[in-house]
Amino acid sequence: MEKLRITTEPAELDIPLIHRFLSEESAWARGIPLATVEESIRHSLNFGLFAGAAQVAYARVITDYSTFAYLVDVFVLTEHRGKGYSVELMTAVMAHPRLQGLRRFMLATSTAHGLYAKFGFAAPSRPQALMERYAPDAHLPGA
Repeated sequence: MEKLRITTEPAELDIPLIHRFLSEESAWARGIPLATVEESIRHSLNFGLFAGAAQVAYARVITDYSTFAYLVDVFVLTEHRGKGYSVELMTAVMAHPRLQGLRRFMLATSTAHGLYAKFGFAAPSRPQALMERYAPDAHLPGA
């Protein structure tokens, strides 16, 4: 097994790889422009998981580092799935010192409920108190 390494340093991330996955393979960010991905990385706490020299997984957290965090853009490259990398990545996210003691840590998923449940995530206890303004194609030209 290749040596795994997780970094939160944006300069170490493979941004073209992240953009390619999000824009071409993800269900949630198809067509997202590179400039939007770069901006989102600049304003987030990023987690890149590397197997050897290659980045194989990614997650980012939008947070104020004191009360709230939102986990987004979590993925493991298709050819690297089934190796436990998502658990490694989530373990690093949840253990990060700046993400401790938050009142609310949220995420949205349509496929990985079992993974996130292992880390204490559950359906909202008060869904009637949550609202959203959802524009899934806001990043597309002309939207």
